Amino acid sequence: MLFAVTCTDRAGALSVRLEHRAAHLAWAGAAHSPVKMGGPLLDSEGQPAGSLLIVEAEDGEQLRAILKDDPYARADLFADVVWMPFKWTLKAPEGLT
Repeated sequence: MLFAVTCTDRAGALSVRLEHRAAHLAWAGAAHSPVKMGGPLLDSEGQPAGSLLIVEAEDGEQLRAILKDDPYARADLFADVVWMPFKWTLKAPEGLT
């Protein structure tokens, strides 16, 4: 099952995001990663203010375990994390509908 995950950064935490960015990208971009798509959410000035991820997991419990390993989560970057099941309908990669 796919989940759409939105993560909102804590106020004033851009330095935390930048410090852990390389580790986060390595975690999300690894060949075995369940993260199928991701990118930063931007504030009104175009600066990163959160993350949007599409993650494949069996259920919410497995999703929580996956997200707990994100270097951003381990660095306590996020003020809020919200997810819900997602069905990739338009331009879905093979096997992810």
